[in-house]
Amino acid sequence: MSTISSMLKDHGTLIQIILYLIVIVSIWLAEFSVAVYSLKKKWQHTWVNLMFILTALPIQLALTLVVIFISGWVGIHHWGILYLLPNSQSIWVKYVIGFFLMDFFEYVYHVFMHKVAPLWRFHLVHHTDVEMDVSTTVREHPGETLVRVCFQMLFVFMAGASIGLLLIRQTVQTFANLIAHTHIRLPKKTDKVCGLLFITPNLHHVHHHFELPYTDCNYGDVFSIWDRLFGTYKEMEATDIKFGLDVYHGHSPSNFFQLIKFPFFKKNKPA
Repeated sequence: MSTISSMLKDHGTLIQIILYLIVIVSIWLAEFSVAVYSLKKKWQHTWVNLMFILTALPIQLALTLVVIFISGWVGIHHWGILYLLPNSQSIWVKYVIGFFLMDFFEYVYHVFMHKVAPLWRFHLVHHTDVEMDVSTTVREHPGETLVRVCFQMLFVFMAGASIGLLLIRQTVQTFANLIAHTHIRLPKKTDKVCGLLFITPNLHHVHHHFELPYTDCNYGDVFSIWDRLFGTYKEMEATDIKFGLDVYHGHSPSNFFQLIKFPFFKKNKPA
């Protein structure tokens, strides 16, 4: 057990990257097996999105070192919300309550990315994808990657999150995000049950609908409970969902380098 713990601590980031690749490839192949369009068309769409890994990964890896440092510091100094709770060293507080707390912070972060104009200009690149599939998960502008990890630093500091919690959180979050972005939907009854607690592909598809108010709903990362609590929960029939953003339909760029420059176009200032 100590050997496994040591391996996770020393090679946690590498393990997460390997798991990420395994899951994304598996889902991509599953999507293609039920796709109604050609391999060439799917690959062309996927390739543009995968290019964002080249910009996100260096930022993610470099700043993760800072996240780990902050996590170590709060652990040594017993700093953060989790340390203010009774039995702060129990598994329930450190990992279960900690997981829900970090998920709530992710909900807040997502709302900020939509509501704060300068941040939205980066996040909208993710929403301009008009053919959403699992590769849309990695369609993240490097400006957003920087903002996201900086928010993560703040959340780790506020929560007092341990490295163990971060490893569990990132692993579950990775899987949940990939599943949420797949175009494979759950059966209605299954979605109703799973959607009581979790963000399902069906619910996240609504978030990617091309027009308001649906773009401003279902902000949850792993759990849907925050949307239900704060009134941002919505459902929609699959046949009515159209991916993308209404203000850019027909003229949003599909080229990677154009997408990198897209947030800086003057016409992209939110109304």
